[in-house]
Amino acid sequence: MAESNLAVFSQTGVSGILSMVVSLGCIMLAWWALQNLKLDVIIRHPQSSQGKMLHVLLAIVLGHFVANFVLDYVGWSQLLRTGF
Repeated sequence: MAESNLAVFSQTGVSGILSMVVSLGCIMLAWWALQNLKLDVIIRHPQSSQGKMLHVLLAIVLGHFVANFVLDYVGWSQLLRTGF
């Protein structure tokens, strides 16, 4: 009983770490992709602290959506394995 509980906690820990790494990786990827975006067309002062904060928030939101898609896709593919 104790060994199975330990295995569940270990699997949950690995899943949590994997989720954090994928999320941070996707946020960094979104940040890199947004570097090519011309924010001076959208906002008045893109080099101000507010412009930079908007850039960071856009990267976080976009990275979050991409990470959720990737993690959902991995979860769905694992469910397919149990179905067949």
